[in-house]
Amino acid sequence: MIKAVLFDLDGTLLNRDESLKRFIDIQYERLNQWVSHIPKEKYISRFIELDKRGYVWKDKVYQQLTQEFHISEITWKDLLQDYISEFKYTCVPFANLTQMLEELKSRDLLLGMITNGYGQFQMDNIIALGIEKHFDVILVSEWEGIKKPDPQIFKKALKHLKVSPKHSIFVGDHPENDVKAAQNIGMKGIWKKDFQWDNVEADSIVNDLSELPLIIENLSKQNVKSC
Repeated sequence: MIKAVLFDLDGTLLNRDESLKRFIDIQYERLNQWVSHIPKEKYISRFIELDKRGYVWKDKVYQQLTQEFHISEITWKDLLQDYISEFKYTCVPFANLTQMLEELKSRDLLLGMITNGYGQFQMDNIIALGIEKHFDVILVSEWEGIKKPDPQIFKKALKHLKVSPKHSIFVGDHPENDVKAAQNIGMKGIWKKDFQWDNVEADSIVNDLSELPLIIENLSKQNVKSC
């Protein structure tokens, strides 16, 4: 029987691609007096390219942008601080996020989140989505000193929840850091489908978050039969 469901954040609950596009667009307008010499679409496309879907921290992104585009009257540190302070206001959830979490809680499932990233920055985004109250444990890699796919961060979350891996599910968009890493310690791994990968080996695949309650119910039944 499944007792706990744990989630990744970026690309799973938070639509990071859309959030980032919205942020860059607004940042360009907000800081227009310093970046107006750069065509807006060029600024946005280069930012997205350098960002590599969040796997490059923005200090490096802004350092590169200021060099390439000859931004001289505002520093890369100022741009980074603007990102840290303002990104939370452009957070876009995936469709049916809140309804899905409420449905799982109504079934008395424990909920957890494990996300790589900077502690306060990630917490600000979670709070911006209005979902923190649904979770029984939230671990952010900076604060924990370990990050996915390290098995210890999964084990730590499960220890908080007092649930064994075989009674737990992890939902994430990254085939290695989320799905395989969770499966490696005995959890079920559900892949939140992402265009970047194909043929991901997962216990189940979800396109829309509204599908999760039924998927989890079916996996729970399979879990009972195998016990």
